[in-house]
Amino acid sequence: MRTNLAEQAAAFARRMESYKARVMVCAGTGCVANGSMEVFHRFEEVVADQGLSISVQLDRRESDYVLSRSGCQGFCQMGPLVTLYPQGIFYTRVKPEDVEEIVDKTLLQGEIIERLTYQDAQTREHVALVHEVPFYKRQHRAVLAACGHMDALDIQEYIAGGGYAMAERACTQMSDAQICQEILRSGLRGRGGGGFPTGRKWELTRVQPGPKKYIICNGDEGDPGAFMDRSVMEGNPHSVLEGMTIAAMAIGADEGYVYVRTEYPLAVERIRRAVEDARALGLLGQDIFGSGKAFDIHVMEGAGAFVCGEETALMASIEGRRGMPNPKPPYPAQRGLFGKPTCINNVETLASVPMILAMGPDAYARLGTETSKGTKTFALTGHVVNTGLIEVPFGTTLRQIVDDIGEGVTDDDGTVRLSAFKAVQIGGPSGGCLNREHLDMPLDYENLQKVGAMVGSGGLVVMNEQTCMVQIARFFMQFTQNESCGKCVVCREGTKQMLALLDDIIEGRADETTIPLLEELAEAIRLGSLCGLGKTAPNPVLSTLKYFRDEYDAHVYKKYCPAGRCQALARYTILAEACKKCGLCARKCPVGAISGDRNTGFAIHPDKCIRCGACVAACRFAAIEKK
Repeated sequence: MRTNLAEQAAAFARRMESYKARVMVCAGTGCVANGSMEVFHRFEEVVADQGLSISVQLDRRESDYVLSRSGCQGFCQMGPLVTLYPQGIFYTRVKPEDVEEIVDKTLLQGEIIERLTYQDAQTREHVALVHEVPFYKRQHRAVLAACGHMDALDIQEYIAGGGYAMAERACTQMSDAQICQEILRSGLRGRGGGGFPTGRKWELTRVQPGPKKYIICNGDEGDPGAFMDRSVMEGNPHSVLEGMTIAAMAIGADEGYVYVRTEYPLAVERIRRAVEDARALGLLGQDIFGSGKAFDIHVMEGAGAFVCGEETALMASIEGRRGMPNPKPPYPAQRGLFGKPTCINNVETLASVPMILAMGPDAYARLGTETSKGTKTFALTGHVVNTGLIEVPFGTTLRQIVDDIGEGVTDDDGTVRLSAFKAVQIGGPSGGCLNREHLDMPLDYENLQKVGAMVGSGGLVVMNEQTCMVQIARFFMQFTQNESCGKCVVCREGTKQMLALLDDIIEGRADETTIPLLEELAEAIRLGSLCGLGKTAPNPVLSTLKYFRDEYDAHVYKKYCPAGRCQALARYTILAEACKKCGLCARKCPVGAISGDRNTGFAIHPDKCIRCGACVAACRFAAIEKK
């Protein structure tokens, strides 16, 4: 069966024209966790109670209004999110009890409910329309352009937006070599972390002999604080499938796998539904687009092992073996899945491909920097006002992301201070920590590599002045150590020893040999590990040692945590001006570290103090300071 894309697009347009308005409820993981599906079902109930007719988009029946579920809209900080079209009225933090008012005032009367609109953190002005919200206006959303503005499960809507047109072109009008050259000319590089030119990777696979080849979409996104690939699979799964189809035509593959971690149930569900719908329309399977070519896709859930994000470990997992890396060469392009030539790209890379062919490789290449073309999605989290999923051109600075899109750094109490920025962790466990000196550095592959970090999958964790950088390094080392597959000794045992040394620093047991040994171990692990997990595991430690060495020195030589976060190194002091000389702290101290009386006052002896915090808990006058 050959599907006429123009007919599908026209059918969708007629359907949308018949509705008076469209209610779009964000059904990405973040909003669902905050109760967006309760809001969705409440809309169904309220509209029915009002005697109005409404259809859920996929019902495709005649009604006055249509209710749709989008994928992640990116502004996770403000969810659940509801957008009303055609006006584009944007409501934040919507609760089920708000729905009746939205239907009465906005849907029926066109009034805007100001309390539900977005309020700018800096100007305090209310913004009612989605395209005017600063969080979105300050981005360049390309891969994410449709995420949040379409029903992720409606293949007809994807087609109406130009979907599968480039796959049809690749199947019927382009040769495999032409496709590879177009992508190579665009400058697209792998968005999974390595940054290898995508067109070059395709070409290396294309020229391999043999009738059987595979294309794999790596959706095993495991970095702490990263959720870019998950959001694309949830919000626009067909863009991934179309990118895989184009890639398959480029390398000569007739079979593909989407490998998704099982902790992403929504992504798994929507990718599987997208595959089924594409098959039903003849966009996957035999003789796609009447080209005589075959291509089909399988969806496989990974068991959650971080190491399976590595190419060879991922393929071992698909084959039913334990996910452990193998040495390269041979590279997957030479001998990959089931011993056949295989090309592996991550979700964001593949989702970019249809867009590149549609806009033209030269137009795409004008985005970004000289060596890093296009845009990059980032998961912006941590001590920042606006957290969520963002997309900016390569070359954007950290300052633009943190201060403009993120609208500033927050203290632990939630106070916004633009000067509170201390560091950002970029690239997850494989990346590194950057400081204030890097705020105006254009972000791209080369610049980040020069300063000891990497783009990685795109996690951006912002940290304020109250963050202990040694603890941050320990957190990522603990993660890496837990996720080490154990195949090579240098990674398995080396990360364990690095973690023990970091524990010594945090708990006050370190001496002058600790930091040199930590650095020596890091270098050994970097050089001797088999796969990328081990080779990059020391990065968070090495980058914090480079840019926050004074904090390490304070922990080791002064037995003091500048951020006041390490309990074993805490210093407790009684503030004479606040102390009421009641003596309650002395009576509660379990080791007698507090001396004095009601006449002379009380003092804490640091050499006796075990830093249990009992005195702070006992004091009713906030007279004990912890540093």
